[in-house]
Amino acid sequence: MSTQTVVVLVVAVAIVVACALLLKARKSQRLRSRFGPEYGRAVQQTGSRTQAEAKLEGLEKRVERYHLRPLSPEARVNFIEEWRKVQARFVDDPRAALTEADRLIEEIMAARGYPIAEFEVRAADISVDHPGAVEHYRAGHEIAVRHAQGRASTEDMRLAMIHYRTLFDDLAEPETVRSKALSV
Repeated sequence: MSTQTVVVLVVAVAIVVACALLLKARKSQRLRSRFGPEYGRAVQQTGSRTQAEAKLEGLEKRVERYHLRPLSPEARVNFIEEWRKVQARFVDDPRAALTEADRLIEEIMAARGYPIAEFEVRAADISVDHPGAVEHYRAGHEIAVRHAQGRASTEDMRLAMIHYRTLFDDLAEPETVRSKALSV
């Protein structure tokens, strides 16, 4: 093999490697941008950026198969009114209000087309289109679990309601996050 052929091959390999690294970096950036803090959580859980990215891509594909939809204007008004009642109930009965808030979050998710499964699956599904709110969902749910065990103070329950409100507001938006992302 001539020196010129070797140089061409080395340059070609370098270009292929550079392109592969650039594509991988872009994929990582896209996933970090889409999932926000959930990206770091996935890396921490799996112990590997490659495994975390594969998990998040699989999650995107799973959620794309759902028939997610915005709420009808009537359903949106009804959910907002129900949320107001739950918040008002908190003053007199914080324990019941927190239980109702948890139920209402599940109902609005179902109305939007999310399948109702165990909590971790629901949280993962929500992270695809509501990455900023999923941390609040996790924090609120953790307090709700402690509440069910009798280990949450009224202040804890108030914080859970605030966390749940963040997710509720995202889910009750008239325009879906996915449609916003597609229009950018």
